[in-house]
Amino acid sequence: MALPDAPRSHGRVRGVLLDVGPLRHDRDYRLIWGGQVVSSVGTNITRVALPFQVYVLTGSTLAVAALTTVQLIAILAFSIGAGSLADAFDRRRLLIVTQVGLALSSAALAAVAMLPTPSLGLILGLAFVHASVGAIDQPTRASAIPRLVPPERLSAAIALNQLNFQVASIAGPAIGGLLIATIGLAAAYAVDAASFTASIVALLAIRPLRPLAGAARPGLQAIREGFVFVRSQRVILSTFAIDLNAMIFGMPASLFPILALDVFDAGPTGFGLLAAAPAAGAFVGALTSGWITRVVRIGGTVIVMVAAWGAAITGFGIACILAADAPGVMFIVALVMLALAGAADVLSAVLRGTITQLSTPDNLRGRVTSIHLLVVTSGPRIGDIEAAAVASVVGPQLSVLSGGLLCLLGVVVVARWFPELAAHRRSLRPRDG
Repeated sequence: MALPDAPRSHGRVRGVLLDVGPLRHDRDYRLIWGGQVVSSVGTNITRVALPFQVYVLTGSTLAVAALTTVQLIAILAFSIGAGSLADAFDRRRLLIVTQVGLALSSAALAAVAMLPTPSLGLILGLAFVHASVGAIDQPTRASAIPRLVPPERLSAAIALNQLNFQVASIAGPAIGGLLIATIGLAAAYAVDAASFTASIVALLAIRPLRPLAGAARPGLQAIREGFVFVRSQRVILSTFAIDLNAMIFGMPASLFPILALDVFDAGPTGFGLLAAAPAAGAFVGALTSGWITRVVRIGGTVIVMVAAWGAAITGFGIACILAADAPGVMFIVALVMLALAGAADVLSAVLRGTITQLSTPDNLRGRVTSIHLLVVTSGPRIGDIEAAAVASVVGPQLSVLSGGLLCLLGVVVVARWFPELAAHRRSLRPRDG
């Protein structure tokens, strides 16, 4: 009697799992995605190799902080201008240039790592170049996606990109650590440099992505047009506001070391698990994101996902407080809460990205994507500062708890201030052409 229900049950499971339609139906997207699978892992190898090299060379955490500062300055300085370049030139050709630039900068880091006494200034300079080229690559790549897939498959394509990002965030550092331990820093950088070959070959195989009619010349006026457009589109502004709310109040990553060592008594291993839990949850969230490609009330779902993030961070804060009586059990609860937060965050990211891309004409997508990336980049770093500052006054446990509660309050404020977000819907009907 159960046999007739089996196909229906199978269909429900397939409806929840990640929609791989863009990989099946859209050749150019499939090629770019496949190339990025390889190059993203390589990029994350360098992401862990750089701070490791700087710390081993100097023995100073301030030097590592200087590295982070240099990279952030590069991102802030180049990402906005990068958007105007992406809107003015063939995005395929621009991506080939950035991938070659990233490969060359990683090769230069490999060469410097082979020196008997590498210069810290030279390493920081190459890190600045690497981050600068990456700041041009990211908005160009993101704004190219709507040209590679039809609107009805855009959410699925963004979810596939998120899955790629999460896999690379987990696999890249692990591979990087193994490479550094076995064959050395120079070889780790060289592997990253070689990984861009896959992306470059894929880009050479796709069709050109020339700007459409009405493309603006790159420059300050073009950048200004991007900001004017964003300011005029309240639904896009609302996605930025709700993300900043979540990251500033509900991002306690800077407190993970003290929570692992002093609250949960879990040692360095516990710190690693706390840091990995959101990424693990995001991976599962991306893998089970098939259902969001069929969501019509997309803005209201963003509100629900960010509220779920805030609720999970609040639960994490409660676990931190209760850890005084049962650190082992509460540590497990904390990991679960962080994983749930990561899953909610990746689903929110897919939905917010879909709203931004579909609400922006192609001749402005590069510039608007650049502004979006500025929000995504700056929010977590401001959140780290906020969490640490509050913790210095009330302690890390209350800092996490208050951040989660303020995030939930912020969701209510953003939803009331921007009613356009809750009302925003999308059409799921395929468009001609």
